Amino acid sequence: MSGDARNSALTVEGLKVHFGGGRGLLGARPTVHAVDGVSFSVPAGRTFGIVGESGSGKTTTALAVMRLVPLTDGRVTLGDTVVSELEGEALRAARRQFQIVFQDPYSSLDPRKRAGEIVREPLDLMRIGTRAERDAKVAELFGQVGLRPEQRALFPHQFSGGQRQRLGLARALSTEPDLIVCDEPVSALDVAIQAQILNLMARLQRELGLTYLFISHDLGVVQHICDEIAVMYLGQIVEQADRVTLFRDPQHPYTKALLAAVPSVHGARADRRARLRLKGDPPSPVNLPPGCRFASRCPVAEPRCHREAPPLVERGGHRCACWLVGSGEN
Repeated sequence: MSGDARNSALTVEGLKVHFGGGRGLLGARPTVHAVDGVSFSVPAGRTFGIVGESGSGKTTTALAVMRLVPLTDGRVTLGDTVVSELEGEALRAARRQFQIVFQDPYSSLDPRKRAGEIVREPLDLMRIGTRAERDAKVAELFGQVGLRPEQRALFPHQFSGGQRQRLGLARALSTEPDLIVCDEPVSALDVAIQAQILNLMARLQRELGLTYLFISHDLGVVQHICDEIAVMYLGQIVEQADRVTLFRDPQHPYTKALLAAVPSVHGARADRRARLRLKGDPPSPVNLPPGCRFASRCPVAEPRCHREAPPLVERGGHRCACWLVGSGEN
């Protein structure tokens, strides 16, 4: 695991989330390996991005960190709190330490509640402060995210998409959490509004010392806001490095193929990466192949890749799971 867990806001070790399994009315149920042994740490005050195609397991990882889906195995630690071991009232009390901003600002806000009530709700549920202190906190939060005080009386449908996501951010900030999980927070917005929200998030991080776990399929977005980036494929991290290193010198064929598909990201190096194109579809997470899970789509795979799963090896802070890295073949 990269980084020193002792200095990390979030530490994830051997995380697994499997759905199904066991026996049903029609016999044995298949097991979906949504997340399959993921480990990483996020230093306090930094942004850790997880990127990958749809179905890679990145959103399930985020939901598992939030304890919104059951963990099959692994350990999630936030500061000194082992979140993965909490249940019931202890888990409810700990939730003020970690909040989430969802992908769709159109469906993640209660349409029957006024904006002020939506932002105030976590404070009420967790009984934080007096009534007057909660009202003052809501007013402060509206200012922090760039909304006007009088907008507290409006309903979600009276806001634009970008304003709704500002509401989501204000709600997430209300409990002064140690970690904010951002699940595709700008993917439902147009490009100009995306930039506004990302810049707002960066400013809030500087001012408040926030720590973000940022989930996205958009390489341009993660390049803009993330300090460290992990690339996931079929439930596993296949590459991880700091932002500059990952975009300047990607190691894994899957990462190279993702970058080759985004001309604006890799610029002049397009000619070198253009040959790495994804082919076919990912294997089923129910019926995983032996060896490297990317081998069936990899343009440079060798026979060994189809037989043996490569470990995630760290070389100078750059982690990669590929037999061909360092061999001169990749």
